[in-house]
Amino acid sequence: NCEIVQSEAQLKKPGESMRIFCSTSGFSITSYWRHWIRQGPGKELEWIGEIHSGVTYYSQSLQSWFTLTNDTSKNTVYLQGKGLGAEDTAVYYCVEESH
Repeated sequence: NCEIVQSEAQLKKPGESMRIFCSTSGFSITSYWRHWIRQGPGKELEWIGEIHSGVTYYSQSLQSWFTLTNDTSKNTVYLQGKGLGAEDTAVYYCVEESH
């Protein structure tokens, strides 16, 4: 069995930072690219970035605010956001890219 567990909901004030995670069991995070996307209220899905074995790619419009990291020993990837504003209110999703 494979399972993905994400962080609980967080409530932040403007200007604060956030750090959310995505943990997996049943397969290694080093096997696949892991993407972070988000969807704000009434908005379309927006791609933030992707990470694989420490290699990262970011959306050009969001790369100044978000950082992706991974901890292979915990099979977990992290999304950190800084200087958040009301426009960053969204549901954030961790997505595995399989081939």
